[in-house]
Amino acid sequence: MIVNEAGREQFDSEEFDVVVIGSGAGGLSAAVAAAHSGARVLVVEKTDVCGGATAWSGGWMWTPRHRFARAAGVHEDVATPKSYLRSRLGDNFDEAKVDAYLAGAPEMVDFFEENTALAFTPGSGIADIHGSSPGAATGHRQVGPLPVRLTELGPDVAAVLRRQMFETSFLGMGIMAGPDLQAFLHSTRSVGAFVHCVRRVARHMLDLVLYRRGQSLVNGTALIGRLLRSAFDAGVQVRVSTAATGLLTDKGRVIGVRLAGPTDTYTVTARRGVVVATGGFSHDVDLRRETFARTPAVQEHRTLPPAGTTTGDGLRLATAVGGRLDDSVASAAAYCPVSEVRYVNGRTGVFPHILDRGKPGVIGVLRDGSRFVNEANGYHDYTLGMLEAVPADEQVCSWLIADARSMRRYPLGMAKPFPVPRFNHRLSGYLRKGRTVAELAQKCGIDSHGLEKTVSVFNEGARRGEDPVFGRGDSAFNRASGDPDNPWPNPSLAPIEKGPFYAVKVVPGSFGTFAGLLTDERSRVLDQTDTPIGGLYAVGVDQASVMGGHYPSGGINIGPAMTFGYLTGIELGNEARR
Repeated sequence: MIVNEAGREQFDSEEFDVVVIGSGAGGLSAAVAAAHSGARVLVVEKTDVCGGATAWSGGWMWTPRHRFARAAGVHEDVATPKSYLRSRLGDNFDEAKVDAYLAGAPEMVDFFEENTALAFTPGSGIADIHGSSPGAATGHRQVGPLPVRLTELGPDVAAVLRRQMFETSFLGMGIMAGPDLQAFLHSTRSVGAFVHCVRRVARHMLDLVLYRRGQSLVNGTALIGRLLRSAFDAGVQVRVSTAATGLLTDKGRVIGVRLAGPTDTYTVTARRGVVVATGGFSHDVDLRRETFARTPAVQEHRTLPPAGTTTGDGLRLATAVGGRLDDSVASAAAYCPVSEVRYVNGRTGVFPHILDRGKPGVIGVLRDGSRFVNEANGYHDYTLGMLEAVPADEQVCSWLIADARSMRRYPLGMAKPFPVPRFNHRLSGYLRKGRTVAELAQKCGIDSHGLEKTVSVFNEGARRGEDPVFGRGDSAFNRASGDPDNPWPNPSLAPIEKGPFYAVKVVPGSFGTFAGLLTDERSRVLDQTDTPIGGLYAVGVDQASVMGGHYPSGGINIGPAMTFGYLTGIELGNEARR
């Protein structure tokens, strides 16, 4: 059921077992699980569409020991992924929370696969980022949402589903990591890949004519779309354009929520609990200034979640009744390098550099022309390296450099490979071009001698398939980020030697926050004395990350969001049946 208008007479006396604030992965996971267990559930979303940051994400989840891995013959003992997290999280390793996560993740996958409209596809070839750490795996720890047509999910889902992020799409059409993405990258080198791409694009164009929006959902939109279908099927009420303005308490226990709908304000009660899942605070400039590195003003940071979301609402609601922010994490932000895209209509967009950094013939350099990090490692690692390497008196930025051969085969930010035109990005200044390395350096404000020396040293190793400076291409994660058809010895390396040369400026950005409300392993919000606040839970990014501010593998935001959302929903649903 969808309710878009909230009249006082209709809702003043309304009572639910569970009220969920926010409609991302964590909130919808909790709502579906609770409703499936028999609870009467309300989800409120302050914007006019559902999905938040999740809808604009890749949708992948780190869920070790899931059913698809077992079906493929990969049988891990829980101690193996636990040892990996222990080695990567260090002092931020919370054993109780990690145990709850690792036990709950495969249960969550089983529950949704067997009982709901959410279906998964395995990420069998996605390796953990730090392959040399104890317990690291070369695959079979991720799942993603199975692509689906929006027409299959129904008009009620279409009415409230957030659209695909434009910058990570092709003409508004989402492309999924795996065979779909590889087909687009090889469309000029393989007849089969070319045919696949023609079919995908043609169907998308037809959808735009018939429905005025793309109908083939992948990545985060597929995840949210399937979760919404599951929620509606389970009887969950979803009210969009409805903001939570305060929590109601009785003797210290949270018992309801004050809401502001499109036409009125009102209250609803929650017999068993309130779940805050509003997506963290990456759009809250004041909180960013307090917790993010090197962000004294607004312009130093470009966050990726949609405008109007991730504004710290859940944090403020919970702290007003005794909860507290846990900023003891290694990093308050889930960082990603981004570039600012300028469009001819005056709009600006933000592009996340996930794919391009690991491709052969691409390096990242600072203003002095030096490399500073293994570019093919995780996006969080790249941004941390940039923050640490740039001198305190300089703008935190770097440049991704590529040659003509690389540009023909791979994207560089918003600039797509041949045959997609890129003159618009040249005209806007987004993509810089130089006939020589020195000329490119001059156009970017990079030290030309430093860049020429860096490129020369890099090329010498790349021709041998080696990176003696940063070890790029040594790990399974690096190699998978490259190109298996690379003619040079290492999938992640190729010399930068064929002019003209290109560059895109990259600055710090984020997918969201790692700092959040302090909770226990059952997602109960804790007060100043580490005592659970009755009836109050936090999941998703509103909950301080179980990863402690580290980024050990892809999917470590949505994996915990889905898992702790599921565990919370099951607990509240079971309570509602008593």
